[in-house]
Amino acid sequence: MTVIASPAVRRRAPVALGVCLVSFAAFWVAQRAAHVSMIDLMVYRAEGATVWAGGDLYALRTTAARLPTTYPPFAALLFTPLTLLDTATMRTLGTAGNLALFVVFVRLSLRLVGHARAESVWWVAAPAVWCEPVWTTLRYGQINLLIAVLVLWDLSRRPQDRWVGVGIGLAAAVKLTPALFAVFLLVTGVVAHRRHGSGRPWLRHARVAAASFAGATLLATAVLPYDSWRFWTRMVFAAGRVGHAEDTANQALRGVLARLLHTPEPGAVWVLTAAVVAAAGLGVAVAAELRGGRAWAVTACAVTALLVSPVSWSHHWVWCVPAVLLLATRAYRAAALGTLLVFSSYTLWWVPHGRGRNELHQNGIELMLSAGYGTAGCLFLVIAGVAFRNPGRGQAVTKE
Repeated sequence: MTVIASPAVRRRAPVALGVCLVSFAAFWVAQRAAHVSMIDLMVYRAEGATVWAGGDLYALRTTAARLPTTYPPFAALLFTPLTLLDTATMRTLGTAGNLALFVVFVRLSLRLVGHARAESVWWVAAPAVWCEPVWTTLRYGQINLLIAVLVLWDLSRRPQDRWVGVGIGLAAAVKLTPALFAVFLLVTGVVAHRRHGSGRPWLRHARVAAASFAGATLLATAVLPYDSWRFWTRMVFAAGRVGHAEDTANQALRGVLARLLHTPEPGAVWVLTAAVVAAAGLGVAVAAELRGGRAWAVTACAVTALLVSPVSWSHHWVWCVPAVLLLATRAYRAAALGTLLVFSSYTLWWVPHGRGRNELHQNGIELMLSAGYGTAGCLFLVIAGVAFRNPGRGQAVTKE
């Protein structure tokens, strides 16, 4: 059956698109006025150049900040085309590409929470592009939006789709954190099998994700055997190479605890806390999935991964977009507003940070300001758990 849009809908869509384009244009001008470095994009190109030159990928130190390679070798293979571009072109394409990915991410997030109106994408994207995680992602030229789009695209596939699982597997091969989604699918399948005698869709999804990850990793091993050996036997365990645990930008539990305890390494306290949060977060995600709450399950899994990772920089928290949309559409509007304010206020940068490791000496107010994302993530998991004790509020308010 053909659905014909009403005249009002046809009028709203161009207006929404126009507002979004104006917002994006202002965003682009603001980024240029701020002289953003896109420093991570420079690192990616240096990694690609190192692959072409046959150099030691994990001995690389590049840019004025002497940044190291931190991703698995498969990521470096994907970065090799960047060596064909000059710096100005690469920055322009990097910004344009990330803005396009952001629109796709918003579209997938709206679909996840049950909203299908085309103009909603533009209305949401226009202001959301200014939240701190998205701003910082584009400021550094990061790949967070690509990773998030791969995961959400994968989890929006029908179970019988031949590509289901590939997105998660490739995302994990580029950056390890998304591997928790495969664990979530595996645990869901096992629990469903024990309760109902069949968890086949989830188990198949997890198998394909694992196979895709393995295939990408083996490809990188064939092309870069020495670098692959070094990464998987040594570098993967060296969390300190990424940066100081207490850095204000680190919004994982490890970073929050390092600042709270005034120590560069929270050690056993973090391990215990992360284990509890991982178990609780996965439990919430699995329970939501088995009760038909895919939106809660996916977002809870993403938040859990960010919390328990050794390092989750502020720009990794682009998952705040589906989190806010989910809370708003499930009648948790106060929580949605609070979460929106946290991720749009840039409070992380109101406290002493940077050289001198000032984060180890923060006072009470500064500790609260620099723990915003981690705190919001923990509260989201609590709300998600409550939502499935009160199923009426866990359902969508509207279906468009």
